[in-house]
Amino acid sequence: MSTQITSCLIANRGEIAVRIIRTARDLGIRTIAVYSDDDADALHARLADEAYRLPGETTSETYLSIEALLDVARRAHADSVHPGYGFLSENADFARAVADNGMTWIGPTPEAIEVLGDKLRARALAEKVGAPLAPGTPDPIDDWQEARDFAEAHGLPIAIKAAYGGGGRGIKVVWEAEEIEAAFASAGREAQEAFGRPECFVEKFLVHPRHVEAQVLADTHGNVRVLGTRDCSVQRRYQKLIEEAPAPFLSEEQERSIIEGARAICEAADYVSAGTVEYIVSEDGTVSFLEVNTRVQVEHPVTEAVTGIDIVAEQFRIAAGEKLSFDEDSTPHGHAFEFRINAEDVSHGFIPNPGEVTEFAAPTGPGVRTDSGVVSGSVIPGAYDSMLAKVIVSGRDRASALRRAADALNEITVRGVRTVIPFHRDMLAHPAFAGDELKVYTNWVDTEYTPGEALGYEDIEQAYTERTTMTIDIDGRLHTVGIPTGLLGAFANAPSAAEGASEDAEADAEGVTSPLAGSLVSWSVEDGAEVTEGQTVAIAEAMKMETPVTAPQAGRIRLRVEAGEKITRGQVLAVYED
Repeated sequence: MSTQITSCLIANRGEIAVRIIRTARDLGIRTIAVYSDDDADALHARLADEAYRLPGETTSETYLSIEALLDVARRAHADSVHPGYGFLSENADFARAVADNGMTWIGPTPEAIEVLGDKLRARALAEKVGAPLAPGTPDPIDDWQEARDFAEAHGLPIAIKAAYGGGGRGIKVVWEAEEIEAAFASAGREAQEAFGRPECFVEKFLVHPRHVEAQVLADTHGNVRVLGTRDCSVQRRYQKLIEEAPAPFLSEEQERSIIEGARAICEAADYVSAGTVEYIVSEDGTVSFLEVNTRVQVEHPVTEAVTGIDIVAEQFRIAAGEKLSFDEDSTPHGHAFEFRINAEDVSHGFIPNPGEVTEFAAPTGPGVRTDSGVVSGSVIPGAYDSMLAKVIVSGRDRASALRRAADALNEITVRGVRTVIPFHRDMLAHPAFAGDELKVYTNWVDTEYTPGEALGYEDIEQAYTERTTMTIDIDGRLHTVGIPTGLLGAFANAPSAAEGASEDAEADAEGVTSPLAGSLVSWSVEDGAEVTEGQTVAIAEAMKMETPVTAPQAGRIRLRVEAGEKITRGQVLAVYED
């Protein structure tokens, strides 16, 4: 039985809200956006047919408030709700409440969300259908001592994971026993902030794993289709940075087990809509089930680029009770990459860098697509995820896609905030990623990556030096040169390497300073404590990610900021006694 969908509330923000709005309008569906005060001038709010303010100041009062979202849906006479990814997209109570209010949920059933969105129940289901699994706790653990006991039984390293979330949030890998207590607390805080629930479980962490996943679409007529694989191994703090499709350098047996395992899990769960079954492929080739994301993924466009299937449009078809628009598993054609353009400073450890995007210019050309939530003048708030756009590049094979990607990343312009674009350019020149085999694994960036090395920078800070491009005619031939803007007397959006070093030196001399704009989560030391150089003294948070604050030198410090306070980048948090 088909259901006509004529209007849709997009219960999200940023890039994914824009993506859903565009597809919905292609289908003739009226679009309704929501926005917080921080997003009053956001692109998604301007593009939708209607936009409504969510009252409140915190995320829990706005994008995580089921009642606030349903109130807007009722006022706007929406007949459907699309949750996007993140926020309430994997919340069964929200899906059920949407249906109870007579609206169509653009996603899987509440029952499927409860089974597969709960990592522990998903593990049990995967085991039932024969998927290989790493050792893990069968239920959420209540305290850090249980994580310690698991580590003693199975050995280190272990991974402490949010039981009711995804997207890399609330994951802490522990290599030393004395780090377990702090990691357990940190994972729980991140899980609470991102998903509204702090419960965590523990599993054995496999060393040097690749992250490989299968994209699934399933309709209400019993059709479960797998749209191939993706590799998402290039990550920082278990946040994906680069994805590609299909996943390269897999054996036929590995690919078969990933695809058939994904199909079996989704069939057993009576799954409908878009979903992703994730695996890790260990250094020795072992494939192990990881989790199921019961929503559209951030990286879905890279699969669209090699299959020609609009995954969001299929979600609307499925929710309306229609069959999938294709009859067989999709065979990928060519190769594609997706680069997440995050507002993060690579030269300072990928620290979030919210602020105003003074200029944004997307790349163009054959095989190049940009999904963006910003335009020139947009403000990136510190309260949300740091991603502002995605650049998707495809070619006839991996080599040609890499060449096109290099051109696209050289062409894109983002000014006003620092982004990870220098990292992406660096990776495209790195043999571990762009060579004849993929040597990158999920924590490779955290453990082995040297910023700027592949591009020949002594310090990747140089990549942020603003340059003015000048074209000069020499003997009848044009030459293009880039000159540091500071040398021309113009004000650069980002400081030069010399300016940055000077500012850092001044900050260090004053005391312990904040590496980011956000909030101070907690102090790790008492007022008046003796600290050593490089010691973690506090935890700061921005864009839902926690960052350690370290002491620039040894000495006795006096705390100047209370836990819970808002902080700015460079703010003095503690001073040294003379």
